[in-house]
Amino acid sequence: MPFTLAEPVHSELLLKKSRFIGCVQAVPDRPAALAVVEGLRAQHPGAAHVCWALMAGGQSAANDDGEPGGTAGRPMLEVLRHQQLEGVLATVVRYFGGVKLGAGGLVRAYTDCVAQALLTATPVPLVPQRSLCCAVPYAIEGLVRREIAAAGGVLEEVRHETLVQFRFTLAASQAAAFVSRLDDAAQGRVDWRA
Repeated sequence: MPFTLAEPVHSELLLKKSRFIGCVQAVPDRPAALAVVEGLRAQHPGAAHVCWALMAGGQSAANDDGEPGGTAGRPMLEVLRHQQLEGVLATVVRYFGGVKLGAGGLVRAYTDCVAQALLTATPVPLVPQRSLCCAVPYAIEGLVRREIAAAGGVLEEVRHETLVQFRFTLAASQAAAFVSRLDDAAQGRVDWRA
């Protein structure tokens, strides 16, 4: 089962006068990850490198940001993969200290920086979600809200028009049973939408 992280975790490593500042955090997708990386570049304008690795299904990627090929991003990605993390971005900001570390030293430094951050991480099982939409009469709005909350669903949008329209997500494994239960409780007055 893949995991994500409950909150961002950080680390810092000093090695032969170079400073490595690591962070591992949950991100929803590649655009969000790239926004985090750009934010780090702005926050650390004097840094020599901002390397990153993203585990996000078909959007996974790694970037060495000017370090010798395969010495930063790919090793960081392997740490994430080994920990069975998904939807997670690892970043390491490097301030060069004037002493070259060599390819092996760089691989160890970037790997250690991410691994140290993950020592304090709280992994959370990544549960596949399903988005559902329905419309109901005003009289059963409270019933629908209670059922969504009881199923651990996340209410994303409610619109009050001719009918009350709900858009929410819940665990994909519970979706079919939830629809059946709500249909029974509402006596067929739920209009499910695509």
